Order: sequence, then C-alpha cells, then structure tokens
Amino acid sequence: MTKATQKITLSPSRDIPFNKLVLSQSNVRRIKGGVSIEQLAESIVERTLLQSLNVRAVLDDDGKETGMFEVPAGGRRYRALELLVKQKRMAKTQAVPCVVRDSGSALDDSFAENDQRIGLHPLDQYRAFQALRDSGMSEEEIAARHFVAVAVVKQRLRLAAVSPALLDVYAADGMTLEQLMAFTVVIDHARQQEVWDSVSRSGCDAPYQIRRQLTEQTVRAFDRRGLFVGLASYEAAGGVVLRDLFEADDGGWLQDVALLDRLVADKLQTEAERIGAEGWKWIAAAVDFPFGHTHGLREIQGEPAELTAGEQAAIEALRAEQAKLEADYSQADELPEEVDRRIGQIEQALQSFEERPMIFDAAEMARAGAFVSVDSEGRLRVARGFVRPEDEPVATSEQPDAEAGTDADGRTGIPDAEVRATAPKIVIGGSQTEEPNEEGEDVERPLPERLISELSAYRTLALRDALGQQPQVAFQAVLHSFVLATFYPFGSAFNCLEISLRSPSFPEQPPGLQDSIPAKAIAACHSAWKAKLPASDKDLWEALTAMDGTAQAELFAHCAAQAVNAISEPASRVHQGRLSAHGIRSRLEQADRLSRAVGLDMISAGWKPTVDNYLGRVTKHRILQTVREAKGAASAQLIEHLKKPDMAREAERLLDGSGWLPESLRGAETDVTPAAEGGGGDSLPAFLSEDEEATEGADEVEEIIAAE
Repeated sequence: MTKATQKITLSPSRDIPFNKLVLSQSNVRRIKGGVSIEQLAESIVERTLLQSLNVRAVLDDDGKETGMFEVPAGGRRYRALELLVKQKRMAKTQAVPCVVRDSGSALDDSFAENDQRIGLHPLDQYRAFQALRDSGMSEEEIAARHFVAVAVVKQRLRLAAVSPALLDVYAADGMTLEQLMAFTVVIDHARQQEVWDSVSRSGCDAPYQIRRQLTEQTVRAFDRRGLFVGLASYEAAGGVVLRDLFEADDGGWLQDVALLDRLVADKLQTEAERIGAEGWKWIAAAVDFPFGHTHGLREIQGEPAELTAGEQAAIEALRAEQAKLEADYSQADELPEEVDRRIGQIEQALQSFEERPMIFDAAEMARAGAFVSVDSEGRLRVARGFVRPEDEPVATSEQPDAEAGTDADGRTGIPDAEVRATAPKIVIGGSQTEEPNEEGEDVERPLPERLISELSAYRTLALRDALGQQPQVAFQAVLHSFVLATFYPFGSAFNCLEISLRSPSFPEQPPGLQDSIPAKAIAACHSAWKAKLPASDKDLWEALTAMDGTAQAELFAHCAAQAVNAISEPASRVHQGRLSAHGIRSRLEQADRLSRAVGLDMISAGWKPTVDNYLGRVTKHRILQTVREAKGAASAQLIEHLKKPDMAREAERLLDGSGWLPESLRGAETDVTPAAEGGGGDSLPAFLSEDEEATEGADEVEEIIAAE
C-alpha cells in the first residue's frame, strides 16, 4: 500500500503594528552590502513594502506570548521601516505584513532566506531597464529609482545592440557575459554573428579577441590622425565612433577610415595654406615624413620674435610661482594633485613662450619652404626654412652680386613685393604604405631583403645615438678609420664609419622611424648643439677654439655618429654601388664591433616586435619559431592553429615585454637561448586541439621582393 504524500502547511500571515516588532539577535546578516538602508527606505516610500517580514512571538519565562515579535529574517527591511518612523514619515503603529513562524530555528530561517536569495540575471535586468525606458523613463531616472549607477543602466541597455540570436546563446549559457558585452562595440548584427561563428569554432573566443576582430577595419581614437582631427569634428562630419561601455577603450574606434583620411587631408591643406601665407615658396604636407627627409636641404636661420613687456612680466611671474611651489613642497614625498597640475600648467605656459614664432628674412623665405605634418601625439608639426638645391641662388658674370641679390636694406633675394605676389606651391601627401602580405606555402625561407634593410635602418639609427653619447669610443672609431686610410688603403672603403661625415640615407624605412626613441634623441641633441653654435660658419673656428675638451669631445661624438652606416643592402643593389658583397659583410662586421663597444641595447632603443614592423612580414613558420624562442613551446601551441593575420596579432601580444630580437638586430653581441618549456606562465587552454576546419587555407609564404 503506497504511503500518502504528506501535505505541507504554510506559516500564517498577519499584520502586526510596527511598535510590536523588535530585531532578533538570530539574524545572520552582520555586514552591510548592496542597497543601503536609506535607499531601501526610499524604495518602500515609493512602492510600499514588497516582501513580508519573518517573525516569531517573544515568549516570557513561562513560555507565554508577550505580545511582542522578533524579526530573525528581514532585518534590513525592519531597519528601513524604523528609519521612516524616526523621520516621521510612517506611524509607529503602522501595520506591517508578517509571516509568523512558531517552529524550527530562527537562526536557520535567517540563514536560509539570505542564502537562497539570487540576483537578477543580467539579461532580465537589461529587459527590465529597456521596458522602463520604453515607458518614458530616462537612464538617470531608472538609475535613481533602482539605486544603481547610471553606467550600469547604460551598460545593460547597450545589450540592445547585440543580435537577438546571440542573446539567445547567452541565455542558454552558450557564452559568458564578458563575451556578450564584447559584441556591443558594433551594431551590425550580421557582423556580430559572423565573428561569433568564427571564434566559437576556433576556440579563440576571449572577449579581447572578439573586440579585436570586430574592430580590425577601424582606427583607434588615439591614432595620430584621430587626435589631429578630433572626435568632435569626425562625428560632426558623420563619422561613427564605436565605443565599449564595459572596458576602457581609450576613446573607442573610428569606423569610417576613408572619412577620417579625408578630414586629415582637408585640415592639412588648411594648415598648409595658413603656413604658406607667411611667404614661403613651397609647402610639403603629409601625415608623416620619413626620417632624414631634410637631408641635402639648407636650413635658413630665423630670429625669435621679440617678447613684449607684458609677455616678459608673465614669464617672470610664472617662474616665481614655479620656484615658490617647488620650494614649498621640496620635502614632500608626493605632490598634491592640484599642485602637480598647476606646475604642469606653468611648464606648458613657459614652453609656449620658448616656442614662439621665428622671424625669417623675407627674401630667404621666397626661396625656402616648410614641412607640415602630424606628430605622434596628434599635434601639428611645422618645420620651416628649408631650401632645396635647385632653389639656391646662382651668380652670373653679368651680375656679380646675383647670388647675394642685395636689396636696399642689405637683405638678399627677391624683393618683398614679388614674394607676397607669389603663391606657395602646396603638395599634400600621405604616410608610407606597407607592402601587402600574400597567402601561400608555409615553409622556412630567408627574411625578405627589404625587411632586413628596414631592421638595419633602425639599428643604424640606434647605433648613431649610442655612439654619439660615448665620446671616447667615437674618438677611437674615427682614429681607427684614419689608421685604415693611412696604412691599409684597400681596407678603408669597407669601414662602417663613413668618415666624410656624409649622413647615409635609408633606402627602406620601417613605419614610424621618425618618432622612434633614437630619432627623437638625435634630433634633440642636434637642436641643442645648433643653438650653441654660431649662425655663420665664418665664426665656427673661434667658437670651437673657445670650447673646453669635454664640449669638443661631445660635439665630435655627435658629428661622428651621423656617419654610421650599418645598413644591410639587398644583393640586387650591391653591384650598382661602390661596394662588393664582401664589402657589405665587412661593414656589418665592424658595425657589430662598434655595437659591442657602445653596449648597444635595441630593447632600450625602443624596438619590439609588432605586426607592422616584423610579425606581419614573415612566414607563419617564423612567427611560431619566434614565440617558441621567446616564450616556449606551450605558448607557440596557443597560436599555431590560427590564420596568418590572427597569428601575427596574438604573437605581438605574447611577445610584449619578452625582449626578443630578430637575428638582424641581435648582432654578434647577442646570444638568444630558447625559452624553457612552460612558456613563462602562459597557460595552454583546453580548446587547443587539431582543428582542420579552422586552419584550412591558412598557409602562407612571405613576399619576396627582388629589385630590378
């Protein structure tokens, strides 16, 4: 005979005046969390009490009810009601709905009520917020009524940008909330679905990988072009900015790259016209110019604009304030935020006075030009006063003073009226373009000659910088060159130090070379020396004679360093020049020797492997070999199933901070030992397995460039 199922009996409920309730000592909640008592009280005022209190009768010593009731479960609600009574917003005799318990443990009831509570699912929260907004509430009103930050409301509502199909995947626990939030950076549902299908099959489905694939055809807001134009101007022109409300996105991603480039070109044109109106013969404008673009051009000298009495007084006041702040806080371990900010403002203001416009001779301006570009911080960079060889004045027998072309004021060149009447020639260009990668066979091949040349260009620049900072080594290098020329005439041609002090140009340049650490260091040193030297070469001998030995040595090192040539030239170009293949090898061997002497450190010089400068330019085999050397076999396994573009980007992330250098940058002074197994802490995810579908068609081979 089957035993009948016992039916449960629910505890009775009744309304009890608030002044008959007391807080129980059996309540397990001791630590505050979540919505505050004050916020809960406001919610009760807005919506009344939505959940009853759990109470038990208080008994006397004889076990009889006293008419009072303790509250073991619902203590926060009790305190919120208590606060409303104290604020005289609720009568102390107000009836409170309560569930009365007379069996079991009060402590167990309190624990169960809190332990069994579950928060609202983010998707349900999103749908609730969306319904409230559709009813007419603003995001700020929703946040205020439900005691959450406005950012939380914005984040949840942003899920509306995600494809309903992906929301269903998330609801079925097919992806994490972090993965779902990554899809909100774009609103194209088809693109979202495409990326999800790709990452879910390959297993490379981390949120950052999803964001990267969704934004791979965009430009970061902190790109020099975006900073130059400004987000406001870009958006005003109809440009779309993809934002991530869930992660720090550094300003987001600019989706319309063509529009951005057009805005950059328009602004450069405007700035070029403004600079050209100063009286220059030509203006060359581009987002960026290659390093050494001014070589072979004569730079004319200008005089700083005179300071007005008001400007001089302002400078003195700023310096006095700066000195006082530094004195007041000289013993402080850390400057207060407002003081640090003020010192920065003073330094910026003083720098603006130091960088005041230069006054050039109008006749010289008539044959000179200026370069207008954008620096790495998105600021306008203007280099004025460069004369091309074809624009230099030429003397004739009929006019002995034609070169001087002296006018009534003793100035040289074309009359001012002609200068003002001639509009400058303005040429707008772009930044360097990268050679494309091609898919093909993945085999071990030598590095492309152009890539080797680019890498050696960076090394040459870094070696110049390092040699320029070590006068004794520079003296020895030049002495070595002199001895070669005197006693070994057939060996001097193979020296890496071109003692004629001709600064060799770079046939190939990696992107961003002009903004690299050694390029900026050399430019700063050059500007400092230029400011110390006389304007006319007629006074140079006396100026050098007046220098002490240390200053002469430092200047000597700087000049000698500019002759360094450690460029690895393609074999196809060797026979066109004056050096044989043997000569190139000898030159590079001496460059290695010089690198060891100055202790050249390419990592400190700012080089690290990126997609642009190395990883995107070599084969998949070499990428894996690189990661294996730097991080170990386990790290290489993390990316071996990826296609070439994804593999290069993931390798860049894995190699960040590893200090790895390609063979062309190591020189003879570097010994690279493969990393130990384990990848330096990189974990091997469970999803890594042989996936033929994910790797199908991913083989590639590097582009081989053969110069005619």
